[in-house]
Amino acid sequence: MSFEVLEHTADIGFRAWGDSWQQLVENASLALVSIYLDNTDAEPRESFAITVNGEDRESLLVNWLNEIVYLVDGLSIAIGSVVVDDFGESHLKGRALGEPRSERHPTRLIVKGVTWHQLRVEQGNQGWCCEVYLDV
Repeated sequence: MSFEVLEHTADIGFRAWGDSWQQLVENASLALVSIYLDNTDAEPRESFAITVNGEDRESLLVNWLNEIVYLVDGLSIAIGSVVVDDFGESHLKGRALGEPRSERHPTRLIVKGVTWHQLRVEQGNQGWCCEVYLDV
């Protein structure tokens, strides 16, 4: 399992894992999407570029995930997979693969944005882990 949902009194969060920084970002993206909507049948019909900048890993992750929120909410995209193509200390570039949302992708919970509340990004002997809470 690459992520788990975390309960919180006012919001909802998730913990995601990855063997690499790229895989952590990809898994965190899918955790966010799965909280937002049912994406089990989302087909990779279109590719949506994502490019973000940040001062550190935490800000990169928050900025990236807020772009995922924009794709799902603002552009009404059902994302089935996410790929990080390039990264550095202050940037992340990649793409979300999906299709326009339809009745096959019902909303589970409306996510307003990604918060900094109790945000955690760590690298350990077993790989990368993050904890992220969402404003719902």
